[in-house]
Amino acid sequence: MSMATRTDTQSDGRHAADSHDLIRVHGARENNLKDVSIEIPKRRLTVFTGVSGSGKSSLVFHTIAAESQRLINETYSAFVQGFMPTLARPEVDVLDGLTTAIIVDQQRLGADPRSTVGTVTDANAMLRVLFSRLGIPHIGPPGAYAFNVPSVRASGAITVERGAKKAVKATFSRTGGMCTRCEGRGTVSDIDLTQLYDDSKSLAEGAFTIPGWKSDSFWTVRVYAESGLLDPDKPIREFTKKEMQDFLYREPTKVKVEGVNLTYEGLIPKIQKSFLSKDKEALQPHIRAFVERAVTFTTCPECDGTRLGEGARSSKIKGISIADACAMQISDLAEWVRGLDEPSVAPLLGSLRHTLESFVEIGLGYLSLDRPSGTLSGGEAQRVKMIRHLGSSLTDTTYVFDEPTTGLHPHDIQRMNDLLLRLRDKGNTVLVVEHKPETIAIADHVVDLGPGAGTAGGTVCFEGSVEGLRAGGTVTGRHFDDRASLKETVRKPTGTLEIRGATTHNLQGVDVDIPLGVLAVVTGVAGSGKSSLVHGSLPGQAGAADGGVIAVGQGPIRGSRRSNPATYTGLLDPIRKAFAKANGVKPALFSANSEGACPTCNGVGVIYTDLAMMAGVASTCEDCEGKRFQASVLDHRLGGRDISEVLAMSVAEAEEFFGDGEARTPAAHRILGRLADVGLGYLSLGQPLTTLSGGERQRLKLATHMAEKGGVYLLDEPTAGLHLADVEQLLGLLDRLVDSGKSVIVVEHHQAVMAHADWIIDLGPGAGHDGGRIVFEGTPADLVAARSTLTGEHLAAYVGI
Repeated sequence: MSMATRTDTQSDGRHAADSHDLIRVHGARENNLKDVSIEIPKRRLTVFTGVSGSGKSSLVFHTIAAESQRLINETYSAFVQGFMPTLARPEVDVLDGLTTAIIVDQQRLGADPRSTVGTVTDANAMLRVLFSRLGIPHIGPPGAYAFNVPSVRASGAITVERGAKKAVKATFSRTGGMCTRCEGRGTVSDIDLTQLYDDSKSLAEGAFTIPGWKSDSFWTVRVYAESGLLDPDKPIREFTKKEMQDFLYREPTKVKVEGVNLTYEGLIPKIQKSFLSKDKEALQPHIRAFVERAVTFTTCPECDGTRLGEGARSSKIKGISIADACAMQISDLAEWVRGLDEPSVAPLLGSLRHTLESFVEIGLGYLSLDRPSGTLSGGEAQRVKMIRHLGSSLTDTTYVFDEPTTGLHPHDIQRMNDLLLRLRDKGNTVLVVEHKPETIAIADHVVDLGPGAGTAGGTVCFEGSVEGLRAGGTVTGRHFDDRASLKETVRKPTGTLEIRGATTHNLQGVDVDIPLGVLAVVTGVAGSGKSSLVHGSLPGQAGAADGGVIAVGQGPIRGSRRSNPATYTGLLDPIRKAFAKANGVKPALFSANSEGACPTCNGVGVIYTDLAMMAGVASTCEDCEGKRFQASVLDHRLGGRDISEVLAMSVAEAEEFFGDGEARTPAAHRILGRLADVGLGYLSLGQPLTTLSGGERQRLKLATHMAEKGGVYLLDEPTAGLHLADVEQLLGLLDRLVDSGKSVIVVEHHQAVMAHADWIIDLGPGAGHDGGRIVFEGTPADLVAARSTLTGEHLAAYVGI
């Protein structure tokens, strides 16, 4: 036997290449992982579970998927890598057997005003090509049907460097599809000038009432007052016509303020660029309140909200324009495309049909292509990202999913499970982070992390089959078959919120009375109109009710690595004041973002070294030893602890510390109590927000909103990202809120929350235009007894009746 043959064949007769059927992880220490070592079978479906914060995402996303992506990036040239995000090697000793990773996470899609479901998938691009080939009248290339492409015309002299140089007169034009009035946004804004300034005051007297516009700011107020174009001491109402034109509408002009070159621009275009060009939902709360107060958004009267110019709207295929096609429900659009039979564009029609049918197959047939991407929930965004992978011919790929059942009704979870199994059966490795027992049950292999969260987690508690997990005695195993039972008695309402004729999105003139003083749950299949009813119709009604409405949505928490639970919840303010009072110094000294910051690392605790296309290196600051504060600040103590030691405490420790004794601080103790109430007692006060899991961020947001004074709480899927054990604690919190006199309205799919409700409102019967109606109102017991809806059938099966 030759040497080549011997090395290619193992003693058991298998080819050497067949031995690489495991992903081996040894010594993983990313975030809270404690030297985790596991072996994951390839070409199988592996589910990672454990309480929220136990280290699932740290292992799957920040270790396995991150290293796979980093290794792929290293195969490109240094020039190409310079344009790609730099990824650091995860904290792990050995990672072996990796394959190409495709990550399908719950990160929200871009919330740019011009981003839609059609633009973030390939559907819009294919439709534009289709209309440019078949549309009558023909108006131009695909760009002529794009609402993000403006029409351009130019003329002038150009020099052609060919032989003797010669100036040639040339004209250039490009036809775009953008509506000129709304610039492709679909809405136009009308600004209330009385909300921008007080016209009885002069600029020098501080006339501006815009948030963040301070009188000493070079870039905003002083550029107007000292530009030389306006009289800073004259009340605005006394401005001449020319001064008013310059003040409100002047084109960008270079001016000098105290020797500094600045650009002066009229107030209206400046406000439009500063506030209106950004997604409203992405703005800070006080800025969003200002925009809602000062700006009225109305549908563009010129394009009727389609975002497209007249030419693009006039070109049609079988009586349908591209605007009509994008406004259709995708399931209807798929049917229309199936009816087109044109051999000249057959490959294009095939790809377009496949994409649209993938939407329907994945349960998103109720969307339309013109739906703004920023309005999609986390679960919808994740499924939109899945679409491009459904028909892929790739095999031996690792697909990584982050709670793919989020936002799905029990009826839809089976469809998602089928998709996961289909990806596996094509020869792919499927890694899923999940809490839902229905998805855990289909796993070939289960990895359970824990036993607790944060520093109490980060170890592998169980590896093996689903049957082994059930008998394993871990937190997940013990709660795996838990089923909430229906209440024997339900609370009596103290009043009702009346909604009449609701027509937001797909709601079909809905009339409903939502009871107050109880736990009311709004449910229904994905796309049935739940959020449209609650967020579109309720806030205005509830605002007039008992003390206002507090809405806790699924929007992400925004924060940099400088942000932590103490800064996000406002906890750091009373702590800083308590330290300042005890030591007779300024509160600003106890902020790592202000005067107390270590000057070497600017209060970050680490020094970052940028290495161009290679991953940057973060090394602990030698001066402050990672504590973020100046040494002199750490000499000041409260209750025997310095500020860095307090920020290193867990919520539970800090609650005890600030509860009594020398460090007693009632304001801090109240905030800490709310954090403990939502099950975040293990979280350290100074942990960067960027390291929190999805479930932890959701509960952190809930704890913050609990401080607000309101009579009605609106919660949008509060169980998202929560382990089975954490759901019990959440139900206890909801009960305490209702028992304290609040009204709680929850949009939810989790059967445990439905069973625990006092009143259920079920929307349906289907999604999109097949939904938008009330199909049931009553107690959970009545819903189970009737079994007249999909929700009723699944809830009956859940409670075992």
